[in-house]
Amino acid sequence: MESSSPTVPFPLLQTPIESNYRVCTIPYRFPSDNPRKATPVEIQWIDVFLNSVPSFRHRAENDPTVVDAAIKAEKFAERYTAMLEDMKKNPESHGGPPDCILLCRLREQVLRELGFRDIFKKVKDEENAKAISLFEGVVQLNDAIEDDSQRVENLVRGILAGNIFDLGSAQLAEVFAKDGMSFLASCQNLVPRPWVIDDLDEFKTKCTKKSWKKAVIFVDNSGADVILGILPFARELLRHGTTVVLAANDLPSINDVTYPELVEIVSKLKDQNGKLMGVDASGLLIANSGNDLPVIDLSCISPDLAYLASDADLVVLEGMGRAIETNLYAQLKCDSIKIGMVKHPEVAQFLGGRLYDCVFKYNEVLNY
Repeated sequence: MESSSPTVPFPLLQTPIESNYRVCTIPYRFPSDNPRKATPVEIQWIDVFLNSVPSFRHRAENDPTVVDAAIKAEKFAERYTAMLEDMKKNPESHGGPPDCILLCRLREQVLRELGFRDIFKKVKDEENAKAISLFEGVVQLNDAIEDDSQRVENLVRGILAGNIFDLGSAQLAEVFAKDGMSFLASCQNLVPRPWVIDDLDEFKTKCTKKSWKKAVIFVDNSGADVILGILPFARELLRHGTTVVLAANDLPSINDVTYPELVEIVSKLKDQNGKLMGVDASGLLIANSGNDLPVIDLSCISPDLAYLASDADLVVLEGMGRAIETNLYAQLKCDSIKIGMVKHPEVAQFLGGRLYDCVFKYNEVLNY
């Protein structure tokens, strides 16, 4: 089942979109490359997706909502592996040449054709419940920091620490299966600054001098990521009078939070007066992005989100899929933040950074 709603371009993309917007950050091939021969970068990335097949098969075979899940999970692994191997031989097969959007879309397509709607549902629910129980403590720790600049840095570190919970990364899925993840330990253990892209000092300076009227935040994973990372940051913006729109996926993909899940999470965190730990949350809106992948093409979003975003003056794209593998160089008409953790060695190599390095890219647009 794919999202069937019509899509429109994100209204804050620089126009004309055709010449100003390139979705995928890492070029897998160049016009001079032979269209019938896979490039070394295409092969490298096809291998990344091949390496993730066992963890997806494992999740699928344990899906209690699908009859004969184990047999269908094996079919998924066979079909998707065959597609990837086909692309190595002929990059133009299966709608190629491949890029990160196509490789993700084919994986989702095969899962959905076999009846798998949300293979990460159980772990998402568990992580959401765990993170909800920790929310109050995380917010209190942030509120106890009196220095505005330090508090902003702590909130940003919280987003990056939360972003570690990503079951689309084969390495992290393995770590998570063994140990789970401690949010506060992750905050302490981020790689030291300066990060591979590090505009945090500039942002902290701007943050203390200006406020935004409306922010759109494209959220990423369930659990600690959205609840302990994004929501405390959103709450800080609300405190300063900013309207905040959280844009979440239409359909499930990996452990990304979906629109209905986010509505439920926020309703559980608000008190009976509609406040989020003492802060008026009437300016907190949740939108369906119209997206069904862990990456996002901003030229195809839901009309609802386009309407809500049209007068925003800050856009935040969060997570490796939305902010690094896609949209890192997207030019927007307003201030923007691209924030996420580098969770594939191949992305680290492209950026010239370390595995688990951090990206905090802040662009200010004057006179918007």
